[in-house]
Amino acid sequence: MPRKLDPTSDRPIYKQIADQLRSAIQSGEYPPGAALPSEAALSGTFAVTRMTVRQALDVLKAEGLVRSEHGRGVFVREQPEVHRFSRNRFTRQFRETGKGAYDVEMRRLGLEPSVELAELGQVRAPADAAARLGLEEGDPVLIRRRRMYADGEPMQLATSYVPWALAEGTQMVQPDTGPGGIYSRLADAGHRPVRFVEEVATRMASVDEARFLGFPAPQPVLYVVRTAFDADSRPVEICEHVMAGDRWRLTYEWPAD
Repeated sequence: MPRKLDPTSDRPIYKQIADQLRSAIQSGEYPPGAALPSEAALSGTFAVTRMTVRQALDVLKAEGLVRSEHGRGVFVREQPEVHRFSRNRFTRQFRETGKGAYDVEMRRLGLEPSVELAELGQVRAPADAAARLGLEEGDPVLIRRRRMYADGEPMQLATSYVPWALAEGTQMVQPDTGPGGIYSRLADAGHRPVRFVEEVATRMASVDEARFLGFPAPQPVLYVVRTAFDADSRPVEICEHVMAGDRWRLTYEWPAD
């Protein structure tokens, strides 16, 4: 890098610059965490205006390849990819480790997990959550909204809803739900989850979601909604996950018979 730009090409100059920077990142010339040359340096290298350089960098930011730090510059994102195996992540064996599924999953991949509790308390059930839980819209539910990280990088937003009748008076309403998390506390209350249904979709991130995940502008995210059922087929919890698509690989396995 750099290769000569082609002013006769149908591809805009800023995209040609973005192509070259992307190739340099993917080849390892700029490894994760490395700083890209400054706007002034790139402007001189490619003989273009700084505005054109900014447009090129905006392309890479939108792709999630780089992030900017005010007053410091633009850096290649350190993006751990999480391979999520849905079949066994909520088994009793996982719960008996005393850790939540996310914690166990991250540590098995050699990543350091951290979770920030963003909202906790009784709220009125939104329409979609109420329908999944077999409640009426506006019925009381417990909400637990978390921001989840791996090695300091934002990975997902997770929001759980539990019928207030099951959560009231239990450790589920506390910031620390105790060993094994919500599912172990539901089991303690006689509502051990025995079956899960998980739906996967994509949608555009909201402005707040994009800001947390480090997107310069809203873009598609994975939207995963899991419903937990007890032995009486009663829905006892739902969890909505909003995930950056470039940081997750979802794997599902089931028997052929």
